[in-house]
Amino acid sequence: MSKKINDTIIKAYNGEETDYTPGWFMRQAGRSQPEYRELKKKYSLFEITHQPELCAYVTRLPVENYGVDAAILYKDIMTPLPYIGIEVEIKAGVGPVIDNPINNFQDVESLGEINPSRDVPYVLDTIKLLTEEQLEVPLIGFSGAPFTLASYMIEGGPSKNYNKTKALMYREPSTWFALMDKLADMIISYVEAQVEAGAKAIQIFDSWVGALNAPDYRVFIKPVMTRIFSELRNQDVPLIYFGVGARHLLLEWNDLPVDVIGLDWRTSIKEAREMGVTKVLQGNLDPMILLTEWETIENRTKAILDEGKEYGNHVFNLGHGVTPEIKPEILKKLTAFIHEYSRK
Repeated sequence: MSKKINDTIIKAYNGEETDYTPGWFMRQAGRSQPEYRELKKKYSLFEITHQPELCAYVTRLPVENYGVDAAILYKDIMTPLPYIGIEVEIKAGVGPVIDNPINNFQDVESLGEINPSRDVPYVLDTIKLLTEEQLEVPLIGFSGAPFTLASYMIEGGPSKNYNKTKALMYREPSTWFALMDKLADMIISYVEAQVEAGAKAIQIFDSWVGALNAPDYRVFIKPVMTRIFSELRNQDVPLIYFGVGARHLLLEWNDLPVDVIGLDWRTSIKEAREMGVTKVLQGNLDPMILLTEWETIENRTKAILDEGKEYGNHVFNLGHGVTPEIKPEILKKLTAFIHEYSRK
């Protein structure tokens, strides 16, 4: 390493005492940054992520501009899917669109396996660039989780109700579990390669799993998540699990071999602790608060930081991702405030 790394956030993820509350923002890379918007006039997301130097630039921008305590790799949860046989197109204003959705057991059987060094060398090269030369904070790698990835693969794109996904799960459990196993294999290989390349923590995004109730999560999802996190424990990096609208699943998550649970804005740190959640917590300012006046932002942030101090083991983040309307200067001011206030 040519640069000294500020590893405060890794200490916090490991449950150690830190001098201040570290923080970063989901979707901090890209979105609202003017430099990124200029790039997007010339390049698609696909083109940016396939050029390691360009992708590294986008990834490190928020660290340089905002002063956050971690970088998160700029890419999409769909990145590995084409290499197992799923044709994905990111359509503006829509999101990921898949022309060959999963409909039956034969479709699952036809899925291939990922070989990260062969299939996604550009991702690994980006990580190496960042961790060996450019970053002064840890890099967080990530992957989508099986349910969230499966929802796109079965629905053919974004969904509000996940009707086809749930129907397949309930109607053909053998097909469902075969798909979970295929995705687990992919996720484990993909994440292990990210860590080997230099990622210092991993976040698994299960953005849409809150659509399931707790008993169904226990039957259809928890076994595969237990397997994934158990195998990734061997990588000896902090493991973070995050989803939206998943308050009712927090105790199920607390049983998993993860280090950190990400909260969305619906559940406070105090509430999570009173429910019995014992893991390190990450979160959880509502991103839309950042579209209001500074006094409100400051007061809401203070409340979260105060609860984090009182109930322990907390890393600051948003309850979901940065939106394009959020001004970069607000994120910079917020980061400085988090650091300053939490040192008191």
